Amino acid sequence: MDWFQQIDIYCERVGPAFWAEPLNAISNAAFLIGALVAFRLHARERAATGRADWGALLLTLILFAIGIGSFLFHTFANAWSSAADVIPILLYILVYLYLANVRYLGLPWWAAALIVLAFLPISNVGGGLLTQILGDLNGSEAYVPTFLAVLIYGLILLPRQPVTGRGLIIGAAILGVSITARTLDDQNGALCAAFPLGIHYLWHILNGVMLTWMIWVLLRHARLARAGAAG
Repeated sequence: MDWFQQIDIYCERVGPAFWAEPLNAISNAAFLIGALVAFRLHARERAATGRADWGALLLTLILFAIGIGSFLFHTFANAWSSAADVIPILLYILVYLYLANVRYLGLPWWAAALIVLAFLPISNVGGGLLTQILGDLNGSEAYVPTFLAVLIYGLILLPRQPVTGRGLIIGAAILGVSITARTLDDQNGALCAAFPLGIHYLWHILNGVMLTWMIWVLLRHARLARAGAAG
């Protein structure tokens, strides 16, 4: 594999230059701001409880890494920077899924880990089926299974843990809009001709909000669980 092979799939990029995607690059600040907000939320919860939430802190660190990795991809735009972009996103999804299984559903660690392991092939197969049914989604088919997982978990939790359930459903709604923005920003699509700058930056901004929101849902659930009022 050529790790320096150029990748050009979004409207804004029209050449190989470092700043060929200024909006897409700068909008990654949303992830860094989100990480700062999540860290402050955790600090507030820690001050109130006297204990650290290592799961929330790990997600906050990964959220920061997502911003750095995505910035690298939208500036260098090649294979190695694509890996730097995708790997932290995948880590966030898998870590959150594990924590959701343990904290929200009350599963033992081994069952939670098995579900995480099963999610990878299921997500891959699901993404392939979506491509066959709907056609090319500009790579967004990889994120649709995550959207469905967040929505399903929210619906499962809604009857007995409505605060957390509603939080997850709101997260799924934000993710659904961001996936739509990512899908429409296809260099071969009609949007690029009508709006050359594209709207991929909305994917960054909305995901920065969504991923931060999901950490807050986790922290709030922990607080309510401690108070015996997670429902």
